[in-house]
Amino acid sequence: MRFKLNFKSGKPVYLQVVDQVKVAAASGSIQAGEPLPSIRPLAEELRVNRNTVAKAYAELESQGVIETVAGKGSFVSANNSPLKKAVRLELLAQEIDTAVIQAHHLQVGKAEFLRLAEDRFDAFQDKRDRAATS
Repeated sequence: MRFKLNFKSGKPVYLQVVDQVKVAAASGSIQAGEPLPSIRPLAEELRVNRNTVAKAYAELESQGVIETVAGKGSFVSANNSPLKKAVRLELLAQEIDTAVIQAHHLQVGKAEFLRLAEDRFDAFQDKRDRAATS
């Protein structure tokens, strides 16, 4: 798993790690039982304090996303299946919130925003349908 951090986003680094692991687990790009990188090597790779990674892992464990086994490491929890609709919807709601805030700043009204979202959804579906028939 590759992490991308944005130190200028204003969002704490540990929460960026938390969000990226949750998205990967919900999307199925990491599977239940799959190990996460160890804290120290990940901290070195990301060039952050190891306490930052430890805090992210503690948060993920408290949310039930990962499980830590003493002496073996941290693993994606089996009970946080990517098939859990509530997790997927929560992640999508966060993305929608960001888009709604952006629409507000750009002075795009609700009707226009919803029309744009519907157009984008339909365009994606059409592209996906065409790819499936090719």
